[in-house]
Amino acid sequence: MIKTTLPLTGIAALRFLGLFIVLPVISLYATSFNASPLMLGLAVGGAYLTQVIFQTPIGIASDLYNRKTIVMLGLFVFMIGSVICAFAHNIELLVIGRLIQGAGAVGGVVSAQISDLVKEEQRTKAMAIMGGGIFASFTLAMLIGPIIGASFGANWLFGITAFLTLCSMVLLYTKVPNTPKITYSFEGKPQWKGALKDKNLWIINCSSLLEKMLMTLIFVIIPLVIVQDFGFTEEGLWKIYTPGAILGILAMAPASIIAEKYGKAKFVMSYGVLLFLIAYACIAFSDTHPSEPKIWLFITGIMIFFIGFATLEPIMQSLASKYAKAHQRGAALGIFTTYGYIGSFIGGTAGGVLYHLWGIEILALVVVCLCVFWIITLLFLHNPAKQKNIYLPTQDYYPDKFKAISGLEGIIEWYINESEKIIIVKYDAQKYTENQILQLCQPFKK
Repeated sequence: MIKTTLPLTGIAALRFLGLFIVLPVISLYATSFNASPLMLGLAVGGAYLTQVIFQTPIGIASDLYNRKTIVMLGLFVFMIGSVICAFAHNIELLVIGRLIQGAGAVGGVVSAQISDLVKEEQRTKAMAIMGGGIFASFTLAMLIGPIIGASFGANWLFGITAFLTLCSMVLLYTKVPNTPKITYSFEGKPQWKGALKDKNLWIINCSSLLEKMLMTLIFVIIPLVIVQDFGFTEEGLWKIYTPGAILGILAMAPASIIAEKYGKAKFVMSYGVLLFLIAYACIAFSDTHPSEPKIWLFITGIMIFFIGFATLEPIMQSLASKYAKAHQRGAALGIFTTYGYIGSFIGGTAGGVLYHLWGIEILALVVVCLCVFWIITLLFLHNPAKQKNIYLPTQDYYPDKFKAISGLEGIIEWYINESEKIIIVKYDAQKYTENQILQLCQPFKK
């Protein structure tokens, strides 16, 4: 599993490092071109707009054709966009480059490759490894992005992004095998449209939109406020980002343990959003007296935000996959990711405009109100059961007999992975033990 997962984790981490490394300074870079608030927003959020547009077609193409080929093409497009940004001499060319970057929307396809290459019972662990790699790239980007951007110019960051993308293409070509086609069979006719009707999935999708919107928004306003309002230099931004990212790393493990091991995902979601609310409240009140701005309160808000982001990020995709049935999971995760990209686009684009229209205090107070609404919606979220899977070889059981357990309380679903020749029974671990499930399935043995 490790041998398969690490190269794909490396590809994802390198790609996201290229995306994250420009976040700390891109709003200042766009401002250097005397950009209007709208063009500033597009420079930050344009890549997310094209991700929204191209993600679904690219995902469909990866189902029809070899995923490895599709990922290679997507990485190439992303690299071309990065090169254009690196050589941009005006805001229009920078926006065009960012739009092209987003057109290489293959993050979801890389996740699908892991699902294809890793055995069913190891996929959660494999996804966790990839998630750790992506957050490590985020932390590294917060450290080196401001330093390199201030010392050599933000265009160098885009050049580094292009180089990292080239490295990920070489890694894909040399270390990742062609992905097999995975097929599933289900009891009855799969109804993927159920992913559009599930209340819990709607709440998680909206949460994904809000989380990514507020994350992108804060990366628009931090450099502008720190440099323009508080008089910091661009070189000093790393001193703010790096401690925040480290605090996020320290907060991630406890949040994941509480959510997954103790089945308190709804509680973790709620206090993560509460941290967002407190963070933006600190940012708002740091500017109540422009003659004596409280920079310590602003920085405190940033630190709290990073903790809240690290609390929410690891569990939200896991929740989306838990609420969706197996035959809905591809559609459900695709919709979930699309909502996240929409949020990133809104946060990046609207952030620059609203900051110039309202100022930091009003903008942050509006976000506080939004977080209150977000917490209220979470009251209607069902805390998912603590789920476990049991894997039974099809050669030892009569698959058609498993219909008898479909309506039982505590049996979440069952389905057959035709490629791996196994029957998967997903059950509520608080209602059944593994031995009880084996006894339940005993009559179905050949």
